[in-house]
Amino acid sequence: MVRCNWRKSGMEYQIDSNIGVDEFLELANSNWPGKYDREKVKAALASTINLSAREKGRLIGCLRILTDGYFFSTIPEAFVLPERQGEGIGTYLFELAKEKAPTSLFFGAQPEKVQFYEKLGFEKSLQSFHHKKPRY
Repeated sequence: MVRCNWRKSGMEYQIDSNIGVDEFLELANSNWPGKYDREKVKAALASTINLSAREKGRLIGCLRILTDGYFFSTIPEAFVLPERQGEGIGTYLFELAKEKAPTSLFFGAQPEKVQFYEKLGFEKSLQSFHHKKPRY
């Protein structure tokens, strides 16, 4: 995928097909600590549209869009380094997601984040359900 670049407040935002597994895992672990399989993370990154926020090359935020390209798009993760949250980085990643997703976006939200998403113009929609499986 071709890299597209946008700059805002000193941050470089991209559709980024070259996010490294190590940098993504550093960001993921800062938000959701866990044991992640590197090869499965690499495959997951290869199967999504990845929007990144970088400062001097360092990955500060990432939002992934999983889509079939026609019926459905969802956001499996949106991460911003905890110490950088509240600076508008996540807000801009979600604005780019609305623009760059090929279909309508659907995603689940933690209850404490509902107001944030509503402020960004997202509407409450379908009730979500899940069946949890262990991650190997």
